[in-house]
Amino acid sequence: MSQFRAEVRAWLEENCPPAMRTRMPEDEQVAGGKQAVFKRPEQKIWLDRMAAKGWTAPTWPKRYGGGGLSNEEALILDEEMQDLGCRTPLRGMGLSMLGPVLLEYGTEEQRQTHIPPIIRGEIRWCQGYSEPGAGSDLASLSTRAVLQGEHFLVNGHKIWTSNAHLSDWIFCLVRTDPTVKKHDGISFLLIDMADPGVRPRPIRLISGASVFCETFIENVRVPVGHLVGELNKGWTIAKRLLEHERKGIGGIGARNAAKFEISVEAMAKAFAGEDDGRIADPVLRDRVAAFNIDNAAFQLTRRRAAEEEEAGAPPGPLSAMFKLQGTELNKRRYEMLLEAEGFQGLGWEGEGFSEDALRFTREWLRSKANSIEGGTSEIQLNIIAKRVLGLPD
Repeated sequence: MSQFRAEVRAWLEENCPPAMRTRMPEDEQVAGGKQAVFKRPEQKIWLDRMAAKGWTAPTWPKRYGGGGLSNEEALILDEEMQDLGCRTPLRGMGLSMLGPVLLEYGTEEQRQTHIPPIIRGEIRWCQGYSEPGAGSDLASLSTRAVLQGEHFLVNGHKIWTSNAHLSDWIFCLVRTDPTVKKHDGISFLLIDMADPGVRPRPIRLISGASVFCETFIENVRVPVGHLVGELNKGWTIAKRLLEHERKGIGGIGARNAAKFEISVEAMAKAFAGEDDGRIADPVLRDRVAAFNIDNAAFQLTRRRAAEEEEAGAPPGPLSAMFKLQGTELNKRRYEMLLEAEGFQGLGWEGEGFSEDALRFTREWLRSKANSIEGGTSEIQLNIIAKRVLGLPD
């Protein structure tokens, strides 16, 4: 793998623009789609180069435009990007959730139609799972899809639909048979957000952002060809997609800091003071050390899981463990950052606060949602107890 690592590094050094080797503000993340806004031309250049290489989806098959890399090679790519400070060129639910599900359950026509645009960042997807009356008990969802010849007629109301107002398509759980027990009458549909019957409405959050929406679906006709998997068997697909989602959320707190990201230790030294090269406050120093140890252990666990996937194992219930621990690591990180900042951590706006302090205050608030989205921490503990540890009910 040493030769592959050298080749990756050489390609990144030659092709990653200098402007894409800086810290990436939240508003400069690229999620693609027809409404994508590139604040710098280098963002589009970097995305196009990585997509042409297939490295926006490095482990996906080359026949769909992916990189065709092994999991170990993808980890090396990630490590080299972090070491050079290269920004992630593309994020989104198409890459992290829908794509893997289509590769496993989709028809060849569905793969050929949807996967290449995901890789190139041309289409942005959102997730239509939760409803006002179906959150943790997702299987109680009531959005209906009635089969009428060559199409489904869909009516319902989804909520907490991340970035629905910016998305082009939505992958949606719908009830197609209300006469059977709730887990058995669910199907998995792909719906075009351009349909006039689909109306997203942003929800303002405590951080001031509006990334979540409620989405109203009224008399939308969806072609039968947009059904993924078997009719009334969508719960199996739903669970597998959640495994991918939880694995992705779990990586939030565990991902090694990129070259230009400020570490907890550096922030603690800057705000709480430094004593002979160490954080001056011994209590905070201990907390930071414990965090670094836990994070390092988690990184090793993720690498081991990647090796198991390389051998053919699916994400499985261990994704609940990654989601739970990754969530807690991320929350701990921001708690320590705010503690280290002292009064700066109280900042919301104004000249008396540093740019980092204002950013971390909002990100600290945003981090609280990590323990809810993708399944609450309590749900993850239940999954771990039953499906990982095999404990009795």
